[in-house]
Amino acid sequence: MPPEASLRFKIFNLLTNFGKMLGCYFLFFILLAALQSTFPSFDYDKYQQTEIFELLKTQPWKFAFMAAIFAPVMEEGIFRSLLKPTEFSLKFFFCCVLFMIGIALIPEEAHWILKYGVLGGTLLLAFYALGELIPEHIFRKTCYWLHRYYLINWILGAIIFGFVHIFNYVDTFQIDLILFIMIFPRIIAGFFFGKIKLENRGLIWPMLMHSMNNSMVLLFILPLTLSN
Repeated sequence: MPPEASLRFKIFNLLTNFGKMLGCYFLFFILLAALQSTFPSFDYDKYQQTEIFELLKTQPWKFAFMAAIFAPVMEEGIFRSLLKPTEFSLKFFFCCVLFMIGIALIPEEAHWILKYGVLGGTLLLAFYALGELIPEHIFRKTCYWLHRYYLINWILGAIIFGFVHIFNYVDTFQIDLILFIMIFPRIIAGFFFGKIKLENRGLIWPMLMHSMNNSMVLLFILPLTLSN
């Protein structure tokens, strides 16, 4: 198959899976509406994404960067890079983990562009160092082991991806039925992000799909925020 035909197929597969994911969202919200009418005592306003909406109001362009670029790259680097990995994606996984640790350690008062820029440059060096310090046969053995158990990795990654988003609603980890319902669309998304990674055989594809998913929200809410 010519490279351009393969690329066209992967783009078509990306759009097809994106449409299927939106269809699953649609079915989920239909079921949620039925659940709300059946059990009106459920308080779906109990949890709100307060910090996210505050960031949207005060720093809309930072919110756009975080949603459309930073989150897709970092989250897919953590949750999908170990799914049938290559040596590159293994090193990228470790760099993403180091990046998130760095974000937690740097004071919040630091300017976000400077903070992410310095960390990004540092991790380019870390990526190079991993290739020099870790023998190639270790990467090969790790990739082989992870390829064998890719199905567990795929499903478990989608579930953990969903549960991590509990922190969008609460400061400390907790779970109840309402919170589980809130994060369930993220589990659906995690499943499809893993699916496109496996089918298109590249980490860039779940990153693109993740960005498309988040950008849909931006298209609806960012213009309203800027107009106010």
